[in-house]
Formats: sequence, C-alpha cells, structure tokens
Amino acid sequence: MQNEIAKIRDSRLFENIQESELSSMLGCLGAAFRDYQKSEFIFLEGAEIKQIGVVVEGTVHMVKEDVWGGKAILAVMTHGEIFGESFVCGEYDSSTVSFQAATDCKILCLSFHRVLCVCSRACVYHNRLVENMVTLIAHKNVKLMDKMEVLSKKSIRERILTWLSQQVQFNGTKAFVSPLGRLELADYLCVDRSALTRELSRMKSDGLLDYDKNTYVLKAVI
Repeated sequence: MQNEIAKIRDSRLFENIQESELSSMLGCLGAAFRDYQKSEFIFLEGAEIKQIGVVVEGTVHMVKEDVWGGKAILAVMTHGEIFGESFVCGEYDSSTVSFQAATDCKILCLSFHRVLCVCSRACVYHNRLVENMVTLIAHKNVKLMDKMEVLSKKSIRERILTWLSQQVQFNGTKAFVSPLGRLELADYLCVDRSALTRELSRMKSDGLLDYDKNTYVLKAVI
C-alpha cells in the first residue's frame, strides 16, 4: 500500500492532504488499486458503475461506440484525473459510455458516496477531499467543452486547427507531444484516419504546421 500511496500523493484529488493521513483515509473510502492492460475495458457501456476511478498511472479514454462499430474518443484522462463520477452521482441506472485503458494503467477505485459523505471517524481532511473532487469535476467539464468546440467545426482542417490551438494554449508552446496517436486522434476528432492523414499532409505543405509522429509544431496562425 505504501508504494501506491507514494504514487498518488501528488494527485490533485489529495492536494493539501498530509501523506500520513492518506492510509487511514483510503480505508474510510473503501479504496482499491487495480491494474489494467492496454486496450482493456475498465467500465463498459451499459454496466452499473458504483465507484469512481482515479488514474494513478497511464492514460484512460472515455469512448462511445455506435451500433455500426464506429468509435469516438470523448475525453482523455491522465495521471490524477477522475472518471465515472457522472454515472455514480447522477440518476443513471447504467453507464452510457465505456472507459478503456489506452496504455497499461493503475487505477484507484473509490466509493463516490463515501467521498461525499463525512464518515463516522470525522476525518480531518475530508472537507478538503470534497473540495478537491469538485475542482477535478470542474476541470473535466472544461475538457468536455473543449471537445464540443472541436466538434462544432464542420471541416477536418477546422477541427485540426481548433485542437492544435487548444494544445498550444494548454502546453504554453507551439511545439508539443500529443498524448494521442494518429488513430486515436482521428477517433477524438470524429474523422476518418486516412482523411486526417491527408489533411495533415496538406497543412504541412501549406506551411501551417510540422509534425513527426506524435510531435507537432504550429508554424502559422490563421
């Protein structure tokens, strides 16, 4: 357990909470650490979700599949971010999306109701934990708004440029490494992979950007 605690102590969820308090707090919250391999589903669409997940290591995708097998990546969660909270605290009988390990992952599973309700032990840091949870949920909502902004664009080029702009603003530099591979980026932008590759090549020829695998450099501003 101490190794796992060392990995989560810098998580936003446990910000301003002493490491010495984490062990007993995790016991109160019914915490469990679980490992998932790349491409393994953590929560499946249609399943009842009773716990929230905190990404300790790796990357998790929120994905939605249609009846024809098409897949869209709705959100990307990395170290310290949470997922599943909307279906635990909302009026849903089951999840309407799936959560999939994009890499090998270690996930901390917590009882959301135990997070929100102060336990009988009256943990000193419980109120801080609730505040941190609300902050993470707000951060998640902003990321979903970014996704909505991307999808509001009609052409592939406009979607790419909007995504590039968001990444540049987030990273604070015009050169950045994308957490998404080409296929994953196509799923996130909701476009065909071949069409995405062709448009990126055209944009490179037009002097708008440069790229090498997952490294992008925005060279011109429209």
